Amino acid sequence: MADVKVRGLRKSFGSTEILHGLDLDIEDGQFVVLVGPSGCGKSTLLRMIAGLEGVTEGQILINDRLINNLPPAERDIAMVFQNYALYPHKTVAANMAFSLRMRKMDKTEIDERVSRAAEVLGLNEYLGRYPRALSGGQRQRVAMGRAIVRDPQVFLFDEPLSNLDAKLRIQMRAEIRELHQRLATTTVYVTHDQIEAMTMADKIVVMNAGNIEQIGAPLELYDRPANEFVAGFIGAPSMNFMDAEVVENGTGKVAKVEDSSFPLQSAEELHQGQHIRIGVRPEDTILSGDGVKGEIMVVEPTGSETHLVIRSNGRDYVSVVRERQTFSPGQQVAVSADADKIHLFDKSTGQRIN
Repeated sequence: MADVKVRGLRKSFGSTEILHGLDLDIEDGQFVVLVGPSGCGKSTLLRMIAGLEGVTEGQILINDRLINNLPPAERDIAMVFQNYALYPHKTVAANMAFSLRMRKMDKTEIDERVSRAAEVLGLNEYLGRYPRALSGGQRQRVAMGRAIVRDPQVFLFDEPLSNLDAKLRIQMRAEIRELHQRLATTTVYVTHDQIEAMTMADKIVVMNAGNIEQIGAPLELYDRPANEFVAGFIGAPSMNFMDAEVVENGTGKVAKVEDSSFPLQSAEELHQGQHIRIGVRPEDTILSGDGVKGEIMVVEPTGSETHLVIRSNGRDYVSVVRERQTFSPGQQVAVSADADKIHLFDKSTGQRIN
């Protein structure tokens, strides 16, 4: 078991800085997901922990041991790649055993470890097959098995499910989470899919443009995003944002949006005439007569709920309706929300207003 610490970590390629002084603590046994858009630096950070990328500045520690200059083989980590990275000319058993044989481990011990990992992953009947005879999900299990047999201090996953179809991704998410609960090994998992992050993580690290925007438990990030970027990235469909002005209306302060107003539950920090941004999650919207008025452009029934794309003054908003109702394009509606479901952000900085 191990904890991982990152201190002031920077990575540059020539004059271009990719990571800008990151600090991160990963506790022993935690499942931590690095999430963010393509190019945000999450895979670079993972590869630096693995030893596949050098450190420009800062420290990486595992169990308080500085590993900056250690080769990957001496870091006691195991990495599962997006493309499986299996040897096509070796059987499943030989792929899983390869790293142990390179260590010149006793054959009996190798066989026991391979057998144990195959049992955990449901691979017993495939041990004699070659990767070409396996499905994508089975190949991913073999890649995971190859990592498990090493019994590492830390597991690293680099977008391991991105090559799988939607149904298999859901199944493999559950299997990886169950595997972590069984092994309790510290795990760092990279994905661009915020649904994967929300459903799998003990702790999520949201990255953007080489910086860490927020660290927290999944529901903490969902309920109290630190800024507009996190609010828009976490949650599907994405949060709706509207420019608003704080106005006194006789009974208190409201956020005025176009010809409509949204109630403000706690407005002590806000002042008359202040320009802010309000955020409302699609699932928290209310279709009512006193909200922002617009026209339904798209109706997307999913079975359990209906997604509506509503256009108002050239801007599109999304509303999720869970009650079974009939909607049609061209229908006029109004979008509002309860005061306790509204998120407030500073218009200039994008930071959350508490």
